[in-house]
Amino acid sequence: MAFAGITNANMFLITLLLLSLSSIPLSSSTNQQDFVMCLVDNSDASFPMDSSFFTHDLNASSFKQALETSAQNLRYLMPSKPKPEFIFEPLYETHVQAAVVCAKKLRLHLRLRSGGHDYEGLSYVSEMETAFVIVDLSKLRQINVDLESNTAWIHAGASIGEVYYRIQEKSKVHGFPAGLCTSLGIGGHIIGGAYGSMMRKFGLGADNVLDARIVDAKGKILNRAAMGEDVFWAIRGGGGGSFGVILAWKIKLVPVPDVVTVFTVTKTLEQDGTRVLYKWQQVADKLDENLFIRAIIQPASKTPKSKERTISVSYQGQFLGDAKRLLQVMQRSFPQLGLKKKDCLETSWIKSVMYIAGFPSTAPPEALLAGKSLFKNYFKAKSDYVEKPIPIEGLEGLWKKLLEEDSPLTIWNPYGGMMAKIPETETPFPHRSGTLFKIQWLTLWQDGKASEAKHMEWMRNMYSYMEKYVSKNPRSAYVNYRDLDLGVNGRGTDAREWGNKYFKGNFERLVKIKAKFDPENFFRHEQSIPTKFK
Repeated sequence: MAFAGITNANMFLITLLLLSLSSIPLSSSTNQQDFVMCLVDNSDASFPMDSSFFTHDLNASSFKQALETSAQNLRYLMPSKPKPEFIFEPLYETHVQAAVVCAKKLRLHLRLRSGGHDYEGLSYVSEMETAFVIVDLSKLRQINVDLESNTAWIHAGASIGEVYYRIQEKSKVHGFPAGLCTSLGIGGHIIGGAYGSMMRKFGLGADNVLDARIVDAKGKILNRAAMGEDVFWAIRGGGGGSFGVILAWKIKLVPVPDVVTVFTVTKTLEQDGTRVLYKWQQVADKLDENLFIRAIIQPASKTPKSKERTISVSYQGQFLGDAKRLLQVMQRSFPQLGLKKKDCLETSWIKSVMYIAGFPSTAPPEALLAGKSLFKNYFKAKSDYVEKPIPIEGLEGLWKKLLEEDSPLTIWNPYGGMMAKIPETETPFPHRSGTLFKIQWLTLWQDGKASEAKHMEWMRNMYSYMEKYVSKNPRSAYVNYRDLDLGVNGRGTDAREWGNKYFKGNFERLVKIKAKFDPENFFRHEQSIPTKFK
């Protein structure tokens, strides 16, 4: 079906592109020419070449913009890091099918990107393959909300903020329990679990998925019935880039009240902050399941003009109800925080989402449609799960560690509620009953390679210090906070060394499903699910 659906104008652009590619060094241009012609032969929908195909050799500025537009971690955009041969941005599902078929035919390694939030850059950098291309799904962002069935089909390139907006556009009393960062691409977000501020009430985003559309290694589009229950289980928490290209999710909408209350209360060490956090650890997973209180911890100046630093703990809360009931819950369960009526803001669910995401109070809901992250830093991240409260002396030792670093940040997210009721084998995401809270560790810097070694060493030392206070056998981690320090594929190590940390006992089942569904390991990256353990 060569050139089917290709307009004369687009055919002219393709011809110009191929003529231009002919002047590029042979190996690179041959891959690009062959890929373009293969796309034409295998897709029944036209694509504007100038806005869907980007190569450094033809237009360095547009290639750079396409590569960097959604990439968060600047560590993986440094000149020394490998760059893709080209970037393809599909407009239709058939383009994705063709991209898979062509990459397989031409033996090109694919990296799949929906939002670019991968902490280790695995959606836009490959250090294990010499020739790789990026298939960027950001133009596949259609969202169809159906209130009659309480469901929505959402395409992988949409941001979670866009999903929230389109839901509230139809109804003020429907929502979806997913991410706190509204620029997250929904494709990669849900496939890793997708936690958010309503997880204690409704579970993860992945727990509220009813169906999906995925392109397999043969280029076929499969829904839940066609892929089978094993694969459907695997893609709801098994991590991205392992089983296929997620095109869209069918999600279940959840009820939200007319009034949602949010608040932020900050305590420093001088305000008995250590003891308040110790109490938070004891109650956060046992609070009313309508209440989510996370702790955001970082160094801060003791006074506005002081260079002397202390530790600041900001308790950021969302309550599915009004302030009067929230204050009753807090007085009964966590009076140590000292929450007052003046701290509470009653608002709508959509505005509560924006509050937690850090939008200004004056920002309209339409700001969610921007879909771009303003967070761009050089950073290293890790994660932990905590099953017993960290004692006072452990916290005090952590404060010393944090004060040694320039710009560290740690965010503690409470579990319990619905998270404790769902069995850990229900999806690949195993961090359920027995988990008090999850920790995200971050260190950020701005001078690139110059100080990278220093900050990486601090992070690893801090992580080592925390070992005795967090989960054990395995020391668990969250797959959507990728950490290549845990281990990588292809270096002769047993994949269980890192796989069990993300998935516990579910890792073995994931490997079996992978071996059956993608036996040639076409979809792969440094921490993709392997077809065998070694």
